[in-house]
Amino acid sequence: MFTIGDFARHGRVSVRMLRHYDAIGLLAPARVDPATGYRFYTAAQLARLNRIIAVKDLGFTLQQVRAILDEEVGAEELRGMLRLRKAELEEAMAAAAARLAQVEARLRSIESEGHMPADDIVLKSAPPVRVAELTGTAASYGPQDIGPVIQPLYEELCRRLAAAGVTPSGPGIAYYEDSPDGEGTIVVHAGLTVTGDPGGGHGFAVVDLPAIGSAATIVHRGSLQGVMPTAQTLARWIDTNGYRSAGYAREVYLECPEDIDAWVTELQEPVTPA
Repeated sequence: MFTIGDFARHGRVSVRMLRHYDAIGLLAPARVDPATGYRFYTAAQLARLNRIIAVKDLGFTLQQVRAILDEEVGAEELRGMLRLRKAELEEAMAAAAARLAQVEARLRSIESEGHMPADDIVLKSAPPVRVAELTGTAASYGPQDIGPVIQPLYEELCRRLAAAGVTPSGPGIAYYEDSPDGEGTIVVHAGLTVTGDPGGGHGFAVVDLPAIGSAATIVHRGSLQGVMPTAQTLARWIDTNGYRSAGYAREVYLECPEDIDAWVTELQEPVTPA
């Protein structure tokens, strides 16, 4: 048998916690010395302790934990509950990370106000290009809504191109349109440059994007979750230099390594004289 201190150490919990579990009838010691009141536990009780901690970490109250354990939840069912909770936590962490990226991007936009690196912006034409594409709909033009839509589109597009035996001949190009539903949603086009047309039946469209006669362009380095300062620098340049925007910017993915913070993307925003 273990003393309460030894059992706490092996179970990676506090002595105080074990005393509380005993008090509420969640985990009673195997034996209590009638003379000293010292609590003693067996190694077999570690299994129940592990279940208590696991179920509590799922977000249940101690009363609910006791009810669950008293119903003798099996190991496989408990593993399923833990896997579900793990997925929920990972989703929450990803959402929190995305929100943090947006806050940081807005902060950088505020900090860059009045500091317009005009040398980074080039006015040029963009040639016509043929792309294979898939489309989806995003709730808004914000990166927090675009990202969850466009990433699966590109993953699926790559899979379908490979199945059709088509090898991209150039960079990925994303472009955007207002949805015809009038609800403020955005049609997202995820494209990859191709030279030919394999015909229908492959589950993707082949589209010839027209040339852009005049585009204000800027290169963004890093994840597109942080594109806001770059895009707003471009917007200020357009306004200051006597132009107006003629549509959403195309995103040309020049370099896309596994580390998204090392991505290099050119924004090509069509413009006309104001």
